[in-house]
Amino acid sequence: MSSIPSLLRDRIAATPDAEAYRTPSDDGWASLSWREVGERVRRLALGLAQIGAGPGTRVAILSSTRIEWILADLAVLSTGAATTTIYPSNTAAESAFVITDSGSTIVIVEDDDQVAKVRSVREELPDVKHVVVIDGTPSQDGWVVRLDSLSGEGDYDAMVDAIGQDDLATLIYTSGTTGRPKGVELTHDNWLYAGGAVRELGIISEEDLHFLWLPLSHSFGKLLQVVMIDIGVPTAVDGRLDRIAENLGVLRPTFMAAAPRIFEKIHNTVAATVQREGGAKLRIFRWARQTGLRVVRARQRGAAVPLTTRVEYALADRLVFAKLRERFGGRIRFFISGSAPLSRDMAEFFDAAGLTILEGYGLTESSAGSFFNRPESVKFGTVGPPLPGTLVRIADDGEVLIGGRGIMRGYHGLPKETSEALEDGWLRTGDIGELDDQGRLTITDRKKELIKTSGGKYVAPTYLEGRVKAACPYVSHVFVHGDRRNYCTALVTLDMEVVRPWAESEGLPADPAELREHPRMREEVSRAIDQVNAGEASYATIKKFVILGEDFTVETGELTPSLKIKRKAVEERHGDVLDAFYDQP
Repeated sequence: MSSIPSLLRDRIAATPDAEAYRTPSDDGWASLSWREVGERVRRLALGLAQIGAGPGTRVAILSSTRIEWILADLAVLSTGAATTTIYPSNTAAESAFVITDSGSTIVIVEDDDQVAKVRSVREELPDVKHVVVIDGTPSQDGWVVRLDSLSGEGDYDAMVDAIGQDDLATLIYTSGTTGRPKGVELTHDNWLYAGGAVRELGIISEEDLHFLWLPLSHSFGKLLQVVMIDIGVPTAVDGRLDRIAENLGVLRPTFMAAAPRIFEKIHNTVAATVQREGGAKLRIFRWARQTGLRVVRARQRGAAVPLTTRVEYALADRLVFAKLRERFGGRIRFFISGSAPLSRDMAEFFDAAGLTILEGYGLTESSAGSFFNRPESVKFGTVGPPLPGTLVRIADDGEVLIGGRGIMRGYHGLPKETSEALEDGWLRTGDIGELDDQGRLTITDRKKELIKTSGGKYVAPTYLEGRVKAACPYVSHVFVHGDRRNYCTALVTLDMEVVRPWAESEGLPADPAELREHPRMREEVSRAIDQVNAGEASYATIKKFVILGEDFTVETGELTPSLKIKRKAVEERHGDVLDAFYDQP
């Protein structure tokens, strides 16, 4: 096996009639077997080859997560070409940059809106021969063609056999929390290693059902795609964010991966609902939560859980936690969290509810998966030990260095940046971390994002941000500031989906611009910050905060497409507010 298409071919030969994917249909959900997947990929690959895809070329995909994304990607790879990924939320200018920088000559888009986006920058894309639309209208000049119209003749197996393991498979552009995005070159062997390493863990099987909604434009989504082919796990695919809760109840999957923001929103919705209802429900919820946390923390310490606590926990489970599990279909064995740090508070709450979150860690530059907590030995606050075959060491300054087959070939067209990131085969992650005696990695913060106060003390902002979000269900995002300042401050945004029902029930204004100034709203946020401050050294406490009238979003440039805060962008946009914190004692 030397490529992802050959991996798919092996999967089809092994389990041709087993379910591969489940997709939304007019009647609910429709299934595709591995044999049917192979037939569709073969037809698309030969069609793409007819219009110019082949060894050494790049094909960009600009679409939300759906079955056609996966089929198109596998077809592109089958021609010997490499896939360039673009987030559907990217602007026309951002899309044009990725297309031109990657040298993509074909662009596969989701619909007419995405066609219009690409067409608006057509003059900047002289090398693009065709735009292939999944759901849309072909153009009279033949520049835009429909995906389902592609077909061709040729020797598919010969195309696949010609692909080498060191050939470029994907060009994924970093989301760019700082500076311009860089194209990460990942080979077929990078992905084959990552998929095989997860298989070696033995934690998922063909008996599972995976629910995939994560952006396939992101390396985390791509890793999941390869893992499911390697192991033969059926996957339900639907990238519509507003359908996640409904789909979980209908599909009843056994596991799902998500970014921490999704778990935060679930937690905040539950907490805010019972807080709004008050009375006995609120008292029972708080008691169940505290009971569950006692059990979880005892297990984490390796201590025995007293009999009385076990009895109380069984009651708490029946009254509260079992109902929460049922909202997710009742079959979840575990969740997987990646792409950003998961707060310990979130991990403990979900574990208490019998919904363990297995946190992992990796960079696009390391094929997304490098470390992963094991279900039988999960340690909250860590991202687990390395995957089989991944090497790790901690540099003198605390930076985490990773080695092994999963490490990228380099940054596309950027030899200087490549040499800075790769040193003697080791990837410099830019993250500060430490290993425990079991080889589990704890990430303390980004090397370049640590705050150094004017007093010379280092503060980890993302740690504080995560704790505040866990302490107040109404908070959407927190931005801790204080680099070269004499104390730390914070910008806070509200999750209006959660806040609005509470505000209305309390007779408070539902408009965020008015609500942000209301004493009750400030009291809720202030209580959470005081709770976090109580456990921190004085120099690491948040002294002042402001609630903003609007949330951070991808569209305003304050979040990356994977929902990480762009710290420099936030500081620039809200510089006046941040400076005002320090204008007076």
